[in-house]
Amino acid sequence: MPEGEEYHFFRREEILSFEEIRDFVRSILPLGIKKVRLTGGEPLLRRDIEKLIAMLSALPIEDLSLTTNGFFLKEKAKDLKSAGLNRITVSLHSLKDEVFSKLVGRDVKVSRVIEGIEESIKLGLAPVKVNVCVIRGVNHEEIVDIAKFFKDMGVVVRFIEFMDVGNLNGWSMERVFSVREMFELLSRYFDLEPVEKSYRGEVAERYRHKDCGVEIGFISSITQPFCGDCNRLRLTADGRLLTCLFAQEGHDVKTLIRSGASEKQIREFVIRVWNRREDRYSEKRLELLKEGIIPKKVEMFKVGG
Repeated sequence: MPEGEEYHFFRREEILSFEEIRDFVRSILPLGIKKVRLTGGEPLLRRDIEKLIAMLSALPIEDLSLTTNGFFLKEKAKDLKSAGLNRITVSLHSLKDEVFSKLVGRDVKVSRVIEGIEESIKLGLAPVKVNVCVIRGVNHEEIVDIAKFFKDMGVVVRFIEFMDVGNLNGWSMERVFSVREMFELLSRYFDLEPVEKSYRGEVAERYRHKDCGVEIGFISSITQPFCGDCNRLRLTADGRLLTCLFAQEGHDVKTLIRSGASEKQIREFVIRVWNRREDRYSEKRLELLKEGIIPKKVEMFKVGG
């Protein structure tokens, strides 16, 4: 969480229990849900998170993954794998301690995160992916070194345009290093070939190194928004449904769950929420900015990615 801000911490009874999360997921599986990802904030801070993973892995889900900042990954990786987690994504925005610490707002050693990635590879939490948010003037000059480092490790790296998620990160268009610029720069050093999308709604534009097949991806939510193909539904720790990463507020499903609603009733609620959504913030961003409209958005440290 960013430093210098005041935070309200939920009481235990305000957040969904593992059983409530599992039951919600189970209730919406008939809607075609095939993938479940645990994000955050930081999911490894949730006590006994491996118990939730075990509950979810018992459901008929094709892919169960987790996105983490990697700080506790080395210690937790074995338990996560044993509980049934399929794969890991790590957010690591620099290979330099001072830059990474500045970006995350805490004094962090990159080596600690790398050790967690190495442990995950050893345990078979694959494919391991690394997400890199690229900010002009902060870490954009590192992307070649980052790409080479993870290519040598056999790790998929995805470069992400700096997004205006939340209200605290000092975003501006001037700080956006576009995917076009990233690709042009990396193409000077690597021989890349495109990879077809695996499914509709896949957010990354994927390539692979011709000499080894290791993938590299780009996410262009600023310069080439993909709202029309978005198929992600987010459930917050306190039981709200978000139909967009840039949402201002969610839809209360916790009250419904705790009222004893049937799985069918929960599904019907989700269908209504999904069918009424009008989320197109990424497509409308520049138009809103020109009009001087800056909507208040949920913070990234509350919802992850």
